[in-house]
Amino acid sequence: MKRILVVGAGFSGAVIARQLAEQNYAVDVIESRAHVAGNCYTETDRRTGITVHRHGPHIFHTDDQHVWEYVQKFGSFQPYTCQVKATTGNRVYSLPINLLTINQFFGQTFSPAEAERFIKSKSENIPEVVSFEDQALNFLGRELYEAFFKGYPIKQWGIHPRELPASVLKRLPVRFDYNDNYFNHRYQGIPETGYTEIVASILRHANISVTLDRAFSAGDRTEYDHVFYSGTLDSWFGHKLGRLGYRTLSFEASHHSGDFQGCAVMSYPEEQVPFTRITEHKHFAPWQKFDETVVFHEYSSLSKPGDTPYYPIRLVNDKAMLSEYVELAKREDNVTFVGRLGTYRYLDMDVTIREALECADRFLELNRSDRPVPAFFHPPL
Repeated sequence: MKRILVVGAGFSGAVIARQLAEQNYAVDVIESRAHVAGNCYTETDRRTGITVHRHGPHIFHTDDQHVWEYVQKFGSFQPYTCQVKATTGNRVYSLPINLLTINQFFGQTFSPAEAERFIKSKSENIPEVVSFEDQALNFLGRELYEAFFKGYPIKQWGIHPRELPASVLKRLPVRFDYNDNYFNHRYQGIPETGYTEIVASILRHANISVTLDRAFSAGDRTEYDHVFYSGTLDSWFGHKLGRLGYRTLSFEASHHSGDFQGCAVMSYPEEQVPFTRITEHKHFAPWQKFDETVVFHEYSSLSKPGDTPYYPIRLVNDKAMLSEYVELAKREDNVTFVGRLGTYRYLDMDVTIREALECADRFLELNRSDRPVPAFFHPPL
């Protein structure tokens, strides 16, 4: 029986471990934290009994039927529609920007066609759209840009919108109807008992051994036929070329009676407000009732050594360094880098699971024909 080491017990590591275990591989999973599920980790708040998303809210959303059916094998999901609100200019609006947002903001009662013509009249003619700011001014005009978009990337990414590529804004939907569902995906939900139970169930197999509070060291790899590494790519090499840029998050929790803000997520896009959003976790489980509530103020900052990395920044300097790390990785034997951190990409949960399933399938195929396994099945560049 071939022995496999999986570093990291988030969705990437858990799915790969399960797929290989079901094919009679012996899989050891090590996790540096005291729990499985990575940044999707959920736990029960002792005071209120509310399931909290300890590292920020996670709503499962996908158009991938295979991934949706896969996760439901390991736990029950409740339907959930993500409806985000934003406080700016001392007023509350719906996000993403939709017809209600536009009518509220400008004090109008536009029809969809009228709103579209009005926003077009507000747009600024930018001859060459390069940056996030260019795209926003060209598409929305200055008023909506400054109210909803200018301050947020400064707080979330530590970067002025003039320094972010225009492609970032293209991912943010703007609608000329009253649809306030944040996501447009066919399948949307939240696991009844939290994500931790889902990942733990995936890892529950006779051929899988899980060790928590266990950091990876270079000597570990000698005992295994192959390693799947979902830690940060630069840490595998001891940061020898420098540290890739990540953002980290911190949270301030507080308890209150009743209902604190009336919704799950309230965004605060204005730069002068120090936090990016407030999440009230009882609203992630509308099928349950609670007398008290717990809320989290969320702050973003540059990840320093010792911090938990959440989001790869991927600016020009990072991409240059990443290219060098990728070349180093390709020269490594018997290791494959996976997941958001291992491939230095922003990945939603459904994409993470899809890539992990594909990674396991390709590994098994290559192993059967005794062909070499690459460092990346999903290249970072």
